[in-house]
Amino acid sequence: MQSELGDYFSKVFRTITTDNSPEFARLAELETGTNTKVYFTHPYTSCEKGAIENHNGLIRRFIPKGKWISDYSDDDILAVELWANRLPLPD
Repeated sequence: MQSELGDYFSKVFRTITTDNSPEFARLAELETGTNTKVYFTHPYTSCEKGAIENHNGLIRRFIPKGKWISDYSDDDILAVELWANRLPLPD
């Protein structure tokens, strides 16, 4: 994905928060050569990713779990993105 987005990668992904699963072991390498910051939660503490899980739940209002994102047009995805980015920030 980084190679596809090129210079836009750091603009699209300013931060990435994930757990310490083996599939994300090399994710920290993204910090080299990009402005993207990578944060890892502690093992077995999914509660540390609360904001992510909350946003995933909100997005699932439009794209239900199990649906292929490729079934949605760029305009559909943009509409969800704009909606999510306009949500009020928590106090």
